[in-house]
Amino acid sequence: MSGFVEPTSLLTLRWGTYTGRYLGGLALIVSGTIGLQGANANFGIPMLFGTLAHTAGWWIMPAAGWRRIWVVLPSLASILILLIGPAGIAALAVSFGGWLLVRHRPAVTFALVPVLFTVGVLLRGVFSEYAGMLPALGIMGGLIVASAWLARLAAGSRLFHRRSVDATT
Repeated sequence: MSGFVEPTSLLTLRWGTYTGRYLGGLALIVSGTIGLQGANANFGIPMLFGTLAHTAGWWIMPAAGWRRIWVVLPSLASILILLIGPAGIAALAVSFGGWLLVRHRPAVTFALVPVLFTVGVLLRGVFSEYAGMLPALGIMGGLIVASAWLARLAAGSRLFHRRSVDATT
Protein backbone atom coordinates (compact mmCIF):
# COMPACT_ATOMS: atom_id res chain seq x y z
CA MET A 1 0.00 0.00 0.00
CA SER A 2 2.98 2.26 -0.26
CA GLY A 3 2.17 5.14 -2.50
CA PHE A 4 -1.51 5.22 -1.47
CA VAL A 5 -2.80 8.74 -1.14
CA GLU A 6 -6.11 9.45 0.57
CA PRO A 7 -8.48 10.75 -2.13
CA THR A 8 -9.71 13.48 0.21
CA SER A 9 -6.17 14.74 0.81
CA LEU A 10 -6.01 15.78 -2.85
CA LEU A 11 -8.99 18.13 -2.56
CA THR A 12 -8.46 21.86 -2.64
CA LEU A 13 -9.64 23.17 0.73
CA ARG A 14 -11.03 26.67 1.14
CA TRP A 15 -9.90 26.88 4.75
CA GLY A 16 -7.80 24.91 7.22
CA THR A 17 -5.46 22.01 6.65
CA TYR A 18 -6.34 18.47 5.68
CA THR A 19 -4.97 17.00 8.92
CA GLY A 20 -6.59 19.64 11.10
CA ARG A 21 -9.98 19.24 9.49
CA TYR A 22 -9.77 15.44 9.49
CA LEU A 23 -8.76 15.14 13.14
CA GLY A 24 -11.10 17.93 14.26
CA GLY A 25 -14.02 16.47 12.34
CA LEU A 26 -13.40 12.99 13.69
CA ALA A 27 -13.11 14.30 17.26
CA LEU A 28 -16.37 16.25 16.92
CA ILE A 29 -18.24 13.31 15.38
CA VAL A 30 -17.15 10.95 18.16
CA SER A 31 -17.55 13.45 21.01
CA GLY A 32 -20.96 14.47 19.69
CA THR A 33 -22.00 10.83 19.62
CA ILE A 34 -20.82 10.33 23.20
CA GLY A 35 -22.48 13.57 24.29
CA LEU A 36 -25.80 12.55 22.79
CA GLN A 37 -25.69 9.32 24.74
CA GLY A 38 -25.59 11.34 27.98
CA ALA A 39 -28.97 12.90 27.28
CA ASN A 40 -32.24 11.88 28.92
CA ALA A 41 -35.66 13.37 29.60
CA ASN A 42 -34.36 15.35 32.58
CA PHE A 43 -31.02 16.41 31.14
CA GLY A 44 -31.30 17.65 27.57
CA ILE A 45 -28.17 19.82 27.38
CA PRO A 46 -26.02 16.93 26.09
CA MET A 47 -28.54 16.46 23.29
CA LEU A 48 -28.09 20.05 22.16
CA PHE A 49 -24.29 20.10 22.33
CA GLY A 50 -23.94 16.53 21.06
CA THR A 51 -26.09 17.33 18.03
CA LEU A 52 -24.11 20.49 17.30
CA ALA A 53 -20.76 18.73 17.67
CA HIS A 54 -21.81 15.71 15.60
CA THR A 55 -23.15 17.92 12.80
CA ALA A 56 -20.13 20.25 12.81
CA GLY A 57 -17.80 17.24 12.71
CA TRP A 58 -19.33 15.95 9.49
CA TRP A 59 -19.38 19.41 7.95
CA ILE A 60 -15.68 20.11 8.49
CA MET A 61 -14.38 16.73 7.33
CA PRO A 62 -12.35 17.15 4.14
CA ALA A 63 -14.57 15.74 1.40
CA ALA A 64 -16.64 16.80 -1.57
CA GLY A 65 -19.25 19.22 -0.24
CA TRP A 66 -22.32 17.22 -1.19
CA ARG A 67 -20.98 14.18 0.65
CA ARG A 68 -20.52 16.11 3.89
CA ILE A 69 -24.03 17.54 3.69
CA TRP A 70 -25.87 14.33 2.84
CA VAL A 71 -24.47 12.20 5.66
CA VAL A 72 -25.44 14.48 8.55
CA LEU A 73 -29.13 13.67 8.88
CA PRO A 74 -28.90 9.86 8.48
CA SER A 75 -25.91 9.72 10.85
CA LEU A 76 -27.58 11.94 13.42
CA ALA A 77 -30.75 9.83 13.25
CA SER A 78 -28.75 6.64 13.76
CA ILE A 79 -27.00 8.14 16.79
CA LEU A 80 -30.32 9.25 18.29
CA ILE A 81 -31.68 5.72 17.84
CA LEU A 82 -28.92 4.58 20.21
CA LEU A 83 -30.81 6.30 23.03
CA ILE A 84 -33.12 3.27 23.16
CA GLY A 85 -30.19 1.12 24.24
CA PRO A 86 -28.61 -1.99 22.74
CA ALA A 87 -31.76 -2.61 20.69
CA GLY A 88 -30.65 0.23 18.40
CA ILE A 89 -26.97 -0.66 18.07
CA ALA A 90 -27.39 -1.87 14.47
CA ALA A 91 -28.20 1.73 13.45
CA LEU A 92 -24.49 2.55 13.76
CA ALA A 93 -24.07 0.86 10.38
CA VAL A 94 -25.75 3.94 8.86
CA SER A 95 -23.10 6.26 10.33
CA PHE A 96 -20.41 3.90 9.07
CA GLY A 97 -21.92 4.12 5.57
CA GLY A 98 -21.67 7.90 5.89
CA TRP A 99 -18.02 7.55 6.84
CA LEU A 100 -17.34 5.51 3.71
CA LEU A 101 -19.09 8.12 1.58
CA VAL A 102 -17.23 11.06 3.12
CA ARG A 103 -13.86 9.30 2.88
CA HIS A 104 -14.45 8.58 -0.85
CA ARG A 105 -14.11 4.81 -0.43
CA PRO A 106 -14.68 2.43 -3.36
CA ALA A 107 -18.25 1.24 -3.90
CA VAL A 108 -17.31 -2.36 -3.03
CA THR A 109 -16.53 -1.30 0.56
CA PHE A 110 -20.20 -0.44 1.09
CA ALA A 111 -20.74 -4.22 1.36
CA LEU A 112 -19.43 -3.80 4.92
CA VAL A 113 -22.53 -1.79 5.91
CA PRO A 114 -25.01 -4.72 5.87
CA VAL A 115 -22.40 -6.88 7.61
CA LEU A 116 -22.16 -4.36 10.45
CA PHE A 117 -25.94 -4.04 10.55
CA THR A 118 -26.26 -7.81 10.91
CA VAL A 119 -23.71 -7.85 13.73
CA GLY A 120 -25.70 -5.08 15.42
CA VAL A 121 -28.89 -7.14 15.17
CA LEU A 122 -27.04 -10.12 16.70
CA LEU A 123 -25.69 -7.93 19.50
CA ARG A 124 -29.25 -6.84 20.23
CA GLY A 125 -30.04 -10.44 21.09
CA VAL A 126 -27.00 -10.81 23.34
CA PHE A 127 -27.34 -7.47 25.17
CA SER A 128 -31.08 -7.05 25.59
CA GLU A 129 -31.03 -4.83 28.70
CA TYR A 130 -29.83 -1.23 28.79
CA ALA A 131 -27.05 -2.29 31.18
CA GLY A 132 -25.46 -4.05 28.21
CA MET A 133 -25.12 -0.84 26.22
CA LEU A 134 -21.46 -0.23 27.09
CA PRO A 135 -20.21 -3.69 26.04
CA ALA A 136 -22.41 -3.59 22.92
CA LEU A 137 -20.98 -0.17 21.99
CA GLY A 138 -17.46 -1.41 22.66
CA ILE A 139 -17.87 -4.41 20.38
CA MET A 140 -19.65 -2.47 17.65
CA GLY A 141 -17.18 0.43 17.90
CA GLY A 142 -14.23 -1.95 17.56
CA LEU A 143 -15.82 -3.59 14.52
CA ILE A 144 -16.52 -0.21 12.95
CA VAL A 145 -12.91 0.89 13.40
CA ALA A 146 -11.66 -2.42 11.97
CA SER A 147 -14.07 -2.10 9.04
CA ALA A 148 -12.93 1.47 8.38
CA TRP A 149 -9.33 0.27 8.18
CA LEU A 150 -10.36 -2.61 5.93
CA ALA A 151 -12.11 -0.09 3.64
CA ARG A 152 -8.94 2.03 3.63
CA LEU A 153 -6.89 -1.01 2.64
CA ALA A 154 -9.36 -1.72 -0.16
CA ALA A 155 -9.07 1.90 -1.32
CA GLY A 156 -5.29 1.53 -1.48
CA SER A 157 -5.42 -1.81 -3.27
CA ARG A 158 -4.62 -1.93 -6.98
CA LEU A 159 -7.66 -4.16 -7.36
CA PHE A 160 -10.03 -1.24 -6.81
CA HIS A 161 -8.11 1.54 -8.57
CA ARG A 162 -9.66 3.03 -11.65
CA ARG A 163 -7.32 3.08 -14.60
CA SER A 164 -6.88 6.44 -16.15
CA VAL A 165 -7.02 7.01 -19.89
CA ASP A 166 -3.40 8.15 -19.84
CA ALA A 167 -2.23 4.90 -18.29
CA THR A 168 -3.61 2.86 -21.20
CA THR A 169 -2.04 4.89 -23.99
